[in-house]
Amino acid sequence: MPRPGRRTSQVLSTLVTLLLLAGLWWLQSQGDDEDGGTAREDSSAVATPTDGARSPTSSVDEHGLPYVDLADLPREAAETVDLIDAGGPFPYPRNDDQSFGNFEGLLPDRPRGYYREYTVETPGLSHRGARRIVAGDGGELYWTEDHYQSFERIRR
Repeated sequence: MPRPGRRTSQVLSTLVTLLLLAGLWWLQSQGDDEDGGTAREDSSAVATPTDGARSPTSSVDEHGLPYVDLADLPREAAETVDLIDAGGPFPYPRNDDQSFGNFEGLLPDRPRGYYREYTVETPGLSHRGARRIVAGDGGELYWTEDHYQSFERIRR
């Protein structure tokens, strides 16, 4: 015959495990990626620039990052830049206008807190998606459509 304390311990252990799993699921569904982690993009939503084709990048900045004209980015990127210029409000207040750590090391090396990240909405997705604009304290803007795997410097 099992001891009464042992059964209670097993039930508590199962509940704690379920709570931890639910917490992990919730954190992943929030898309909180200040740490520069990866997010899965919905492959059924394809984001293309409004005019249908990007002009070739003809130059790079002083750090070797290619330039992209703001007009060649999706319309939602220009909307995000307008929000950045206005100081908000941002669609994801828990995530937007937060420090971007540059842990990937793809942007120029700057002190912690120099960069801030902003979501660029992707039509058709029910989550934040992978598109971001990262802004530097010096006014420079960077575009990533692959969740920090690569960057282009935005030319206005």
